[in-house]
Amino acid sequence: MDDLSPQEHAVYAMVAANPFAGQADIAETLGLARSTVAAHIVSLIRKGYVLGRGYVLPQPKRIVCLGAAAIDRKYHADAKLVPGTSNPARGSRSFGGVARNVVENLARLGVTASFVSLVGDDENGREILRQLRELGVDTSQVATSTSRATAEYVAVLDQDNDLALGIADMAIFDQFGLAQFDRVWPHLAAAAFVFADCNLPADVLAALVDRARTASCRLAVNTVSAPKAARLPADLTGIDLLFVNRDEAAVLLATPTATPEATVARLRARGAARVVLTLGGDGCLIADADGTRHIPARPSLPRDVTGAGDALIAGVLYRLLAGEKLAAAATTGSLLAGLTVESDATVLPALSAEWLDRATP
Repeated sequence: MDDLSPQEHAVYAMVAANPFAGQADIAETLGLARSTVAAHIVSLIRKGYVLGRGYVLPQPKRIVCLGAAAIDRKYHADAKLVPGTSNPARGSRSFGGVARNVVENLARLGVTASFVSLVGDDENGREILRQLRELGVDTSQVATSTSRATAEYVAVLDQDNDLALGIADMAIFDQFGLAQFDRVWPHLAAAAFVFADCNLPADVLAALVDRARTASCRLAVNTVSAPKAARLPADLTGIDLLFVNRDEAAVLLATPTATPEATVARLRARGAARVVLTLGGDGCLIADADGTRHIPARPSLPRDVTGAGDALIAGVLYRLLAGEKLAAAATTGSLLAGLTVESDATVLPALSAEWLDRATP
């Protein structure tokens, strides 16, 4: 709470001792004007130490995931893909979206998690929310659009199970504007971590990064794709943890760099406190105040790469929430990503904290 003034500390202490204390009582006890107490309460809400009416205090071990929820349709080619003609394939349907995948992984790992997103007023949207609620995810902050359908993502995988083509209909998230962001901000600010994907509009991402600079929550961001990486502001200060690949980093930096080490150094110079640069089969490179370190990928026999990056993110956040250093957290994330690619599922249905512990070397 180093970001609180002495008076804010005093007001917070009274709220913590009695969440039902009125502003007049707090003002009288502390010898402050009621208007001053009101201003401090507003500041505590903005910084995430208080959740608003009733002065409910935040949960210190909660992660909020903000971003895309979608229906995933995957097609596995039976033979080498031939452009311009029909290709035989095996199809499947599942739930997807970067933030949705991350929150499902976290929920299966036993993390107290909530989800903030936008779905259509359709059966796809209702199915997504129903499944998350069954896993214990708080979906109270998910809004419903009556003019756009729930997002969809189509993945075409080649005969080696690598992604050959991805098509995303994410237009619904253009409707997630600043008014919606302002409404959910107290819910975000009160979490230990906020994870956001760059399916959100640029002005919302800019507002999120700006507010994270003075909030008590830590902000993690995934750039999602090279085009969507451009939605982040030039100043990355406020982002505690940035997940990015080489192509996305080149967009953020406006030019490719000679080495991964140079890339993470430049991203940190732009304001990101910690960086996880994913390198595909070569693992990832992490950078923070302790330095730079390469985390190798877990050896695996891929069946479906969809969801691997989201699993890595969830594994990292899961371990960071438990108080581990970034290197140890990234090792867990790499393990979970490697296990995920060996499954046809986007999120491992058997995943749990105990299961992951048994799988850890």
